[in-house]
Amino acid sequence: MTEHLPGVRIDAHHHVWDLAVRDQPWTADIPALRRTFTFEELRPQLADAGIGATVLVQTITVAEETPELLALAERTPEIRGVVGWVDLAAPDVADRLAELNDGTNARWLVGIRHQVQGEPDPQWLLRPDVLRGLRAVADVGLAYDLLVTESQLQAAIGAVRRVPELRFILDHGGKPPIAAGESQPWRRHIAELAQLPNVAVKLSGLLTEAGRDWTPDTVRPYADHVLSAFGAQRTMFGSDWPVCLLRAEYLDVVTVTSDLLAGCSETETAAVFGSSAAAWYRLDGRP
Repeated sequence: MTEHLPGVRIDAHHHVWDLAVRDQPWTADIPALRRTFTFEELRPQLADAGIGATVLVQTITVAEETPELLALAERTPEIRGVVGWVDLAAPDVADRLAELNDGTNARWLVGIRHQVQGEPDPQWLLRPDVLRGLRAVADVGLAYDLLVTESQLQAAIGAVRRVPELRFILDHGGKPPIAAGESQPWRRHIAELAQLPNVAVKLSGLLTEAGRDWTPDTVRPYADHVLSAFGAQRTMFGSDWPVCLLRAEYLDVVTVTSDLLAGCSETETAAVFGSSAAAWYRLDGRP
């Protein structure tokens, strides 16, 4: 793993958006997020937290967004990879992926994501057309981010089993019901998913799931389960900025994550804060 960005601390999950360019309808009822967030705003916070590289993740199911994110990565030294979007169910998904993967600034494209959490069909990931799309993602050597709710984890397990050639990365720890104080069936599904070697997980978004009155102790049992199930080599830190601002400032998210890793070795901590993301997304240093 250390051949990729050795010693660099990586934030494997953040966003940017400009409401003057495109609306983000999902923020309509979230006043704190109903504004533009730029990388220039994030940059000093990365420096304060000792984060040297990032993965920029799509926010909306619009094809035009991905080329824009790739262009931003091209001119932004800290961004080492982009997780974009394509319509997995499109009959020409392979052509769309090839166009992205061979297009302008394509070297920064490291993965694909779809907001499965918003799909009304809990079995959406197991639809034949979607599975065909996932295989097309594997064919071009990209990873696939799983953004699912707890109720969709069983389908996610099925998809990971059916497409073993694809590197899957589970966002936000599979969204455990922390605020409700519950852990099952989430714990069981996470343990089952972790048994499959072609999937990793992001230690991200947990504070958002914990609710406004969170404490580190509220989150700790869930983070511990993720780490125990997947191991540090398949777990990566993600801030989920700016969504994390609903619960904590960027530096606080990094600090809390470091505290949650207090029982890990130096090598394990380095994996969660860097080498796991570098390996699973196949991030390389900029030329």
